[in-house]
Amino acid sequence: MYLKTWENLDITDDFLFGKVMRNPEICKQMIEAILDIKIERIEYPEEQKVIDMTADSKSVRLDVYVKDTKDVIYNIEMQPVKRDNLPKRSRYYQGMIDLNLIEKGDSYKNLNQSYVIFICCFDLFGRNRCKYTFENRCIEEPDIPLEDGTLKIFLNSKGDLSGLNATLRAFLSYINNGTLSENTFITLLDNEIKKARENLEWRREYMTLFMRDQENQELGRAEGRLLNNIALVRKKLAKNLSVEAIADILEENIGTIEQIVNLVHTFPEFSDEEILKEMQK
Repeated sequence: MYLKTWENLDITDDFLFGKVMRNPEICKQMIEAILDIKIERIEYPEEQKVIDMTADSKSVRLDVYVKDTKDVIYNIEMQPVKRDNLPKRSRYYQGMIDLNLIEKGDSYKNLNQSYVIFICCFDLFGRNRCKYTFENRCIEEPDIPLEDGTLKIFLNSKGDLSGLNATLRAFLSYINNGTLSENTFITLLDNEIKKARENLEWRREYMTLFMRDQENQELGRAEGRLLNNIALVRKKLAKNLSVEAIADILEENIGTIEQIVNLVHTFPEFSDEEILKEMQK
């Protein structure tokens, strides 16, 4: 994940999005605009909710996870970059939400109605729609809904805005290029973003993430270079070159090359990745 500097953050960055959506009125109005419904009230948004069912399962970190007075669950995710696995990601999120909702031995009828919503800055399905809504229906009889209480929605901020309610149109335009309007929700949202930028605690929190991301990128580049060197050392050894010659050719520290050579000879069956792990012990 690439992190922008604090000054360049906008609503499409999940960190700022999650913080802004901690304002329950903004979050409520956004959900109302997306679903074209009215909600009496939502619980205070639980920003970046983590669902981790077991120690060996893949955990899920949700951008925004809220519940209304009718116990309907809403999970909203900001997706500025296109990912091919979003449909299956939505499936996994839905499954983990269900597992989190129902206790062992509970009746399935106790599962809450839930919405998984992805706000995308791209057209995942290529039909130029701003809103794609999916529910489970019978293939043979499309007029029969499964009525399993789940709905998945993918918004596309760059699609055809016609046919949408005024607030959703204004919201998608704001996502695209920060377009301000007289819409009261957009005014509220833009003011909240300005307030968030002035929050020193959130700035420090973000900068900690930013520095950690930079360190991980550096580590990743270093590991990538080392993996490449392991592969090259194997080739040079096949030509019976000495450690000194290999180090000279690769312009690498002789101690590092010597370590790779020793591990390759000691563990000839190991892959490059396994050799790397041995070097990191």
